[in-house]
Amino acid sequence: MSAYLDLMMFGALIVAVLSGFPVAFAIAGVAVLFAYLGWALGVMDISLLGAFGQRVFGLISNQILIAIPLFVLMGALLEKSRIAEDLLDTMGRAFGQLRGGLGISVVLVGALLAASTGIVGATVVAMGMIALPTMLRNGYDTRMASGIVCTAGTLGQIIPPSTLLIILADVMSNAYQQAQYEQGKFTVETLSVGQFFAAALVPGLLLVALYLVYILLRGLVRPQDMPPAAEELQRPSRSEILSAIVPPVLLIFAVLGSILAGIATPTEAAAVGAIGALLMAGVRIGQWRYLILTGACALIALALAAGMFPVRLQRNDLGLIALIAGGIYILLATVGFAGIAAALRGALRARMVQDALTSTMTMTAMIFATILAAGMFSLVFIGLGGEERVAHWLQNLPGGATGALLVTMLVVFVMGFFLDFVEISVIVLPLVTPTLILLGHDPIWLGIILAINLQTSFLTPPFGFSLFYLRGVAPASVTTGDIYRGVMPFILLQAIGVALIWALPALATWLPARMF
Repeated sequence: MSAYLDLMMFGALIVAVLSGFPVAFAIAGVAVLFAYLGWALGVMDISLLGAFGQRVFGLISNQILIAIPLFVLMGALLEKSRIAEDLLDTMGRAFGQLRGGLGISVVLVGALLAASTGIVGATVVAMGMIALPTMLRNGYDTRMASGIVCTAGTLGQIIPPSTLLIILADVMSNAYQQAQYEQGKFTVETLSVGQFFAAALVPGLLLVALYLVYILLRGLVRPQDMPPAAEELQRPSRSEILSAIVPPVLLIFAVLGSILAGIATPTEAAAVGAIGALLMAGVRIGQWRYLILTGACALIALALAAGMFPVRLQRNDLGLIALIAGGIYILLATVGFAGIAAALRGALRARMVQDALTSTMTMTAMIFATILAAGMFSLVFIGLGGEERVAHWLQNLPGGATGALLVTMLVVFVMGFFLDFVEISVIVLPLVTPTLILLGHDPIWLGIILAINLQTSFLTPPFGFSLFYLRGVAPASVTTGDIYRGVMPFILLQAIGVALIWALPALATWLPARMF
């Protein structure tokens, strides 16, 4: 029995997670139980657990993971300010008269919200409350409408910025360094979040294109499933379209553009995104709107001017032009701070900030608690010889590197039916990715196809999170079976997306190679 203690530990983990007990405590409890069981049977050195303190310190000082709460806060502020409602209403009226037009608008809005919020739950709930009733009222097939809403909401996990990509960047960077150490390279290269954001951009847009093509073809083949809007929808004016689309697009450019251009780190860009979301919320509230808009313009001007003509006021050899520029920068910063203060005041009065902070703390605590518990689990699993067993299995599978990756993808896909993407990312992937990299797979490409696979876990019954989110807000006429059947074609589209990126690795590797 002691020879298979690592396998028993993994089986016990799945049982504990499925029992409904809080995930972080279930993972940590299984780790502690099997650590002492292994020590009692003489197959594990209990002193190995002393390394857990170092793992905790490494987690809380990890510069990559600090970006998670800031990105979550940015998304929570945009959710509370109801930006999604404006987008859905405007895009629905713009495309509603086309066959499948409402479905197209939901996918496009899902892509925009994914790039500006990155929160799956908020996007699915918003579209389930606003878009789904409109689609059903206009004669859409229940299963098709449910599948579109669920799938569009999951784009927040593959289109950057997303918490999944941040976690995967950390996991893949550690795996890449471990693989290099095992190859005898002690001056190791590292991978950055920016590289994974750049790598995910084209695959994310590829998935959006696949969804849109499917909706258009389905509308041609089965027009009764997605008829044009029967109700009179007043087409939005150009100003309405611009006012709904421009703010989130500007936020996307500010966050992703600063990361991909190398101007800011992901953590700095996340802070910029949180401030931008606060300003957008302030404008939405309507109080001190012109002051907030002026402050936002001042901050944009400050960023552009300081980037082109930096001034260091602490130097004592500044010329007249530098002093004048410094004075202008101080003035712009003051106006920008006034705009932020006005937005914060309005958001506090509307209780947006309080609700957003509560959501951020809840989600961040869940993610970090799971990562900490997974660190304990992996230590015990390694102590029981599990890592060596996994490496041996992968290296001896038929088909070599391709066979090992195919089996890994299938295992991750099946585990996605039962486990959350965070649990799979921080428990399973650290055990298999170093070996896959040693077998010759590009770490960035590998991370992206795994990310799409993990994104699919939001759609796979019975425990796909998007399915639960939609079930909670869908009308009574929409059954759970309708939702399950509705996502099946989109799960197949996800698989097609993985196959395309597998066959054409440049889809994931070309952009980061050009930018980093």
